[in-house]
Amino acid sequence: MKWVYVDTEKEAVDLYIFNHAARGDVVVTQDVGLASMLVSRGVHVISPRGKVYKEEEMANALYHRYFHAKLRRQGVYPKGMKQFSDQDRRRFRQNFEKILSKLTGK
Repeated sequence: MKWVYVDTEKEAVDLYIFNHAARGDVVVTQDVGLASMLVSRGVHVISPRGKVYKEEEMANALYHRYFHAKLRRQGVYPKGMKQFSDQDRRRFRQNFEKILSKLTGK
């Protein structure tokens, strides 16, 4: 196992991942902005809840992120994320296994 320490700046981890992830790598993140940059480079991106990010869906996902940020700036706070569930765990496992199977050629 290799540990990497990055600066404490807000986007330091994202920048490290972006600069070191290569085509065919797998990244787990719920950051839509980072996911958008990675999928365009051929990186497989999955959220902790099992959502597999696809390049053709990223424009819509980025718009939703922008829209919700705009609402928060206006003082409107919609419901937060639902509690992490067993269904989320199963979805993550299934989709993660699919990605790994595709990468190993099975």
